[in-house]
Order: sequence, then C-alpha cells, then structure tokens
Amino acid sequence: MSRVYVVVEGQTEESFITNVLAPVLWRRRVWLAPILLGKVGGNPTYARLKTDVTTLLKQDPSAYCSTMVDFYGRGVGFPGEPFPPNLSNIERVCHVERAIKEDIVSTAPHPRADHHFLPYLQLHEYEALLFSDPTAFAHGIYEPSLAGPFGRIRQQFDTPEDIDDDPTGAPSKRIKEYCTSYRKPLYGSLAAIEVGLEAMRRECAHFREWVERLEALPG
Repeated sequence: MSRVYVVVEGQTEESFITNVLAPVLWRRRVWLAPILLGKVGGNPTYARLKTDVTTLLKQDPSAYCSTMVDFYGRGVGFPGEPFPPNLSNIERVCHVERAIKEDIVSTAPHPRADHHFLPYLQLHEYEALLFSDPTAFAHGIYEPSLAGPFGRIRQQFDTPEDIDDDPTGAPSKRIKEYCTSYRKPLYGSLAAIEVGLEAMRRECAHFREWVERLEALPG
C-alpha cells in the first residue's frame, strides 16, 4: 500500500480527494490523504507550500507527497519565472511543476525526494474539471436546466482545463452567473461525484497524467 499526502488549496479540493479520487485509488492500493495548505488552506504562496511538502516528506519518509493547487491562483514566490518564450498555458504549468520539484528535491531532508514528490498544479480552478460533462454537472448541483448554458461555456474552449480567458472568467464565476446559490465545497463535491473521474480523465489531459502517476505507484 502506497500512502500519498496531497497538499490542497482549500476545502473543495479536500472534499474532491476524499470523496472522488481516494476511493478509486484505494482499489489500486494507493491511499490518499488530503492536507489543507498550512492547516487552514487558502493563499497558496510557495513558502507555505514548500514548508508543508518538506515537513510531510520528513515526518513520513516512506510516504509520497503531491499537491493540488491552482496555477493561476498561486501566490508569490513560485519558482520557474520568467517563463521561456512561446509556451502554451499547460506548458507553463508543467514548467513551474518541474521548477518546484527541482527546488524541493534539492533541499528536502529525504533520500528519495525525487521519487516521493509528485507536484500537480491545475491550470485554473478546480471547477474547470466539472465541465468535463456539463449535463452531469448540472444534475449534480440539482439544476438540470443549466446543462445547456454549461455546455455552451464548455464549447468555447478546447478543453475544460482551458476555461478562464480573462480575470473575470474563472470557472466558479461563470457558474455563479447561472447559479447564484453555488457553494464550492458542497456543490463542487456533489457535482464531481456525478461527473465522475473517467469523464475528467478523458477531457482533461494534464489532470489525467497526474492521476496516472498516482495509479502507477507501487500498491
């Protein structure tokens, strides 16, 4: 059984790990435990993230550690900038992930940190994953009439991971234009269960690559 601590940005990601991703990985003998960033979540500066990751690697050297925080919502201090020219959005995410890993591996008090640290950044908000199946998303938040509007949002972008083309266009803000009662921790979890992990893997390549890395851990 592989144990994986996942440092998450907030309660929505914490609920997603617990209720959606962990049960699937458990069948592969991979145990996931979400850890709120800085014990309280929010404000994902690099200093806070690095402290949590290095502490977890030190406290439990036989376990693995990963992350689930937003790339565009990240706070100050993240390595990897300035970016090389002509990178796509996802390429920028991967570039920063590599820079995070290089920095933490170089300083972590863990003999195999390069194997035990698996960083993952989401391009935009967690809610982008829910647009992998707009109809299931709408049903998951008990608003089936929103399947059409959610579908039209999805059709504007190449993939759900790309949803957020301006400062006011975050996925959660687009949702609240049609559903003012949307509450991230509760509805985000209910919708994710309805949408299902397979739809997210099919539609969101960067997310799929992360899940596959977790699945490949020794069970």
